[in-house]
Parts: sequence; C-alpha cells; structure tokens
Amino acid sequence: MKNINKKLQILLLLPLIAVQIKCGTSKNATTSSKAESWITTTDESLKLQKQNDLVFNTETNSNQTIEVNPSQKFQTIEGFGFSLTGGSAQAILKLEKAKKEALLQELFSRKEDAIGLSYLRISIGASDLNEKVFSYDDLPEGETDLKLEKFNLGPDLNDVVPLLKEILAINPQIKIMGSPWSPPVWMKDNGSSKGGSLQPKYYQVYAEYFVKYIQAMKSHGIVIDAITPQNEPLHPGNNPSLLMLAEQQADFIGNHLGPAFAKAKIKTKIVIYDHNCNKPEYPLTILKDPKANPFVAGSAFHLYEGDISALSTVHDAYPNKDLYFTEQYTGSKSSFESDLKWSVKNVVIGSMRNWSVNALSWGLANDEYYKPFTPGGCSTCKGALMIDQAQNIKREVGYYIIGHASKFVPEGSVRIASNISGNLYNVAFKTPSGQTVLIVENDGATTETFNIKYNQKQISTTLNAGAVATYVW
Repeated sequence: MKNINKKLQILLLLPLIAVQIKCGTSKNATTSSKAESWITTTDESLKLQKQNDLVFNTETNSNQTIEVNPSQKFQTIEGFGFSLTGGSAQAILKLEKAKKEALLQELFSRKEDAIGLSYLRISIGASDLNEKVFSYDDLPEGETDLKLEKFNLGPDLNDVVPLLKEILAINPQIKIMGSPWSPPVWMKDNGSSKGGSLQPKYYQVYAEYFVKYIQAMKSHGIVIDAITPQNEPLHPGNNPSLLMLAEQQADFIGNHLGPAFAKAKIKTKIVIYDHNCNKPEYPLTILKDPKANPFVAGSAFHLYEGDISALSTVHDAYPNKDLYFTEQYTGSKSSFESDLKWSVKNVVIGSMRNWSVNALSWGLANDEYYKPFTPGGCSTCKGALMIDQAQNIKREVGYYIIGHASKFVPEGSVRIASNISGNLYNVAFKTPSGQTVLIVENDGATTETFNIKYNQKQISTTLNAGAVATYVW
C-alpha cells in the first residue's frame, strides 16, 4: 500500500517537475546579456549617439577580438574632466540663468542626458586663459608681503569661485586640482609674471601661500583635493609662467611645502611635475629625494611632447605613487577628425592604460574668438564649449573626447584588462555599480569588424575608421 502511494505521488509530481525543467531550460536558452553602445564618428554625423543594443552570444567567427578580463584589475579612477579656467567661468556665467543651469546639469550631473564630469583643474591665480594676469598677493613694485597679510582670492571671487559653488551643488564629490602658472612677481628673480624663477629666500613664504589658498577656498565650501607646485615648470615662455627645475621643486616640497601642509593639517595631495611626457626624469628626480618623497602623492603629465608610456616608466619605478593626466588642448586650427582620434587614443585610452587615475582636457569653455586669454597667452586653445555673444552653445570636439569616458566611468571605477587588437585601441573598466565599460577607438583607415568577448560570450560589431565607441553592459 505504501509503495502504491509513493508511485502515485511520483506520478502526480511528474507534470510539475517537467514544467519546472522546461521553464528552466527555456529561461537559460533565452537569457542573453545586452551591451549598450554610443558612437562618435569623424564626419560628425554621430556625436556620442546611442545605437541599437548588441546581444552577447556563443557563436564563433574569425573576426579580430577584444577580450575583456574583469579578474585582472589595475588603478582606481578619480575622474574625467577639464580645466575650469577663469575664461571658462566667464563664458558660462554670461549665459542667462535657465540656460546656464541646464548646461551645468548636462555637464556635471549623472542624469541620462548628461556627461557626468567628475574632475576639474583650476589655476591658482591666473592661467594664460584669463583676461589678465594676477596672483593672490599683487603689490606695487619693490614691496614684499612676507606675512601674506594682503593675500586674497581676487578676480576668482567674481567667476571661478561662484561657478564652482553651483557645480558643487550638482556634484558635491567632484575632485578639484589647483595649479599655479606663476607665484606673485615679488617672489621671483626677474620681477615679471613671465618666466624667471622663485627665489629660494621666498620658498617658505610661497609654501604658506598654498596653505592660505587651500584655507581660503575651503572657507567658500570648496575643497581642493590636490595641487601641483607649478604648471609646466619647464616652459617659462608663457604668460604667466615660471621656470622650476626638478631639484628646485624637490627642495621646495621636501623642506617647505610638505612641512607647511603637515603643520597646518592640510590633507590636499601634492602632485609633482605637471608637464610633458618627454621628461620622466623630472618626477623621478623628485621621487628619489628622501625629503620630498614622503609628501608626494603622485606625478602629473601633459602630452605636447613625448610618449604617453612615460607614465608607466614612472609607475614602474614608484608603483605606490599615483599618476595623473592633467592637460591636453584641442586647437582652433586642427580638425574634429584628427583631434578626436588622437586625443581619445592618447589622452583617454593611453593615459588609462598607463596607470593614470584621471584624464583631463584643457579649457572647458571660451567665446567664439577663443577668448579670453592673457597677452602672450594661448590664442588657439579651443574649449569643449564655444559660447558666442548670442548665447549659442557649440559642443566642440573636446566635449566628445572626454564625454565618451566621463558619462560612463564614474569616480571609483577600476580599470580592468583588455587586449589591443590591430587598430582597435581600447580600455575597459568595472564601475562601482558593477557595470563593465569598454571604450574603443578605430585608429585605422578602414571600417573594422570585430568581437567583444566577455565571460566566454561575445558580440560582433563594426566601427568606422577614426570613430570612437563606448560599450556598456
């Protein structure tokens, strides 16, 4: 009787088991991961434009393949963005209120239609993209201010500071780096905003100048995450500018700036160099200095000369120090096509594959005449935005170069492994929310068909010559 009851129970359960097996099999057969994609083409027909989703499958083919490996992890990303120059702030602040607010949301929020900029670089005093040269302690010729009693944020209180407050209201976590183009001229050996060197007798005063700057910005609710002691220290021909050799910067940091920060309990990072990739020996000299090294958080680079692999040269020598990519301009005389290809390949993909924790382009905005700039400053630097007198906003190539990363790779993302396949330069990330992001630039002269492989599945897609794509799944 018991056996009959067991057989009956089994017979009654069989249809249910069959249904469960069928449903399970069906679900596994139809479940497929999809990748979203956004593309920018060199002919400007597509600009960071979303495409149809791509479906991962187990089919095989003979296409070249980019394989993304999430188990191999590299650096944690701090952000992507631009320099908020004084000129950039002026251009944006001229917009009527509603238009300005909409633009700031587009630039700095993480809304669906925004590009989510997460890192800004600002000048300590004037850069060459200000309408005039100034420091925070300008004095009549022959005077000094050893106690910095006349220190004030000056013109920045009219543009950079108020605009930063609006930006911070949208993204309170945005990282901000400050870089000086020149100290106050009374500290220099030539008494000029252009060139010259910082006199050693003013090293300690200048260190206190940085402390006052960080404290002054904090009083306005602006936290400076990092500073560099000098923008482009080997380029004294700009206006403003300063010549600061590696040995001088090591002395300044090790004996003055670092101790001044420690005494004032300043947590702002000190990042060295901030110049081209052709001189990795400059940061290496400072990092070898036993007094300077403990105060240094990392090294910053530009790429007007040299090769982006210089970042890895420094990383390999000092893997416990971060790398930063802090400036690269797009020019008024170059094409959308050439700037898109070169900058995505080098500034975004190249810097990331060589251990940088950020990637920044140069100015965020300017007017239709590439103004303002100082006498002798850059007259061909093209911002990410061109804002004309009629308040028309044109999104230039820089917007898309950085947008292909900033929109999809938030702070806290981690670079993961991916292989370079032929002309398809690329870099991959895992975001804090668990998404995978792959940025690809087709550096070849023809359309490329290729696979993206992830966890034994792949998608097949094509990318026009020179085009850039970001894939997210």
